[in-house]
Amino acid sequence: MDQPAPISQPSGAPAGRLRDRLTIPVLASGGILMAVMQTVVVPLLPDLPRLTGASAAAVSWMVTATLLSGAVLTPVLGRAGDMYGKRRVLTAALVLMTAGSVMCALSSDIGVLIAARALQGAAASVVPLSISILRDELPPERRGSAVALMSSTVGIGAALGLPLAAVVIQYADWHTMFWLTSALGALGVTATWWAVRESPVREPGRFDVLGALGLAVVLVCLLLGVSQGGQWGWDSPRVLGLFAVAVAVLALWWWQQLRAERPLVDLRLVTRPRVGLSHVAALLTGFAFYANSLVTAQLVQAPKATGYGLGLSIVATGLCLLPGGVTMLLFSPLSARISAARGPRITLALGAAVIVCGYLVRIADSRDLWMIILGATVVATGTTLAYSALPTLILRAVPAHQTASANGVNVLMRTIGQATSSAAVAAVLVHHSSPLAGVPVPTLHGYLLAFAMAGAVALAACAAALSIPGDASADGTRRAGRTARGARDGAMEGA
Repeated sequence: MDQPAPISQPSGAPAGRLRDRLTIPVLASGGILMAVMQTVVVPLLPDLPRLTGASAAAVSWMVTATLLSGAVLTPVLGRAGDMYGKRRVLTAALVLMTAGSVMCALSSDIGVLIAARALQGAAASVVPLSISILRDELPPERRGSAVALMSSTVGIGAALGLPLAAVVIQYADWHTMFWLTSALGALGVTATWWAVRESPVREPGRFDVLGALGLAVVLVCLLLGVSQGGQWGWDSPRVLGLFAVAVAVLALWWWQQLRAERPLVDLRLVTRPRVGLSHVAALLTGFAFYANSLVTAQLVQAPKATGYGLGLSIVATGLCLLPGGVTMLLFSPLSARISAARGPRITLALGAAVIVCGYLVRIADSRDLWMIILGATVVATGTTLAYSALPTLILRAVPAHQTASANGVNVLMRTIGQATSSAAVAAVLVHHSSPLAGVPVPTLHGYLLAFAMAGAVALAACAAALSIPGDASADGTRRAGRTARGARDGAMEGA
């Protein structure tokens, strides 16, 4: 097994020391920017048919295109980072994200906008690549907190993106929002190239093009069927055909990966309980997390005439989700400390349990604004603990030269969980709707069922976390530490 190269020491020059101090903030800002880029289009969706002259179905592809390209490119770019250099691939992903934002700022054509959003999907690989760089470059005592912060940036950016976009859209032309994100993207590319060192850990070999194409077909068919099932009909020939193709190609792809000399995804590694169960927990946690922001945004914007809705504006809705983002930032160091003391699988299980508690709060009271914000914030807190523990589990379970690709698969499982959550929540709310002024509006019972469903999935994530085998090496290190402390205490008493 390849071993990581020695951690490079900071140079004595002030510029070198400054770059070393800025590595973590620059990588974290890249993760936040990625999440902001994915979120800012959400407040625009109701108005885009009017602004672009396109149908609502065509406009929905601005979200679907990003989801599909991100799902496909995350494991592919993760593998490329392990082979060709993580900083190089990370910078390329940020460049694609920024280019997509510039295209959105320059055009109102729906075809160009969809293509641009597909380019921005490459940014989904920013977090796994950054986590891999942190593993390679940081000493062990700093690695846990840095990885926890990096993993939390997804929720932090999502919480910041919605109110930011809403304010810009309300007071300026909608293209201004994309010019702003383009400027932030260019700044992120420059800062990354200057402040982040290229990781010396590589896994040379030929890139598995056939494996990448096969995985792309599987993911596109699967996620397209899941995301469009509610609109096309779950029993429609198109959706059933997509699922059938996904299953057939998955079987062929699995056979090919097991026989490839340098596979895109090391399936023998994935099927190990410590890695495979971590991926299952990621999928379930992604499902539970996404239902929180998705349902909360719809609930507080529902008309007051429903009897439960608050009729809030988009800006006010974003501010309701903002405390959750702040909480994720504040609680990421706590997650690292719990993982260091008890192990990441305990942190993951605790996070999933906190998510369950948050949904119990949502079920108990979803009429008062302060209770809605409290419940959403509790779910965000649990998500922080869970998301921060997942990459640490992967780091402890895979060799250094496969860190980026393994974390890429873990992020992919979160994405699949979020896509499934969106489809499941939409199906529940559509089924439990009643007409209001001739327009079907979800009932409060429908929202409560969605919360119960997400809480049940979070409970399953907790069970999956507790089923992950313990980290024997970490447990041994802790026992050795306790033994050494006991020996020192005994020596002091004897003296």
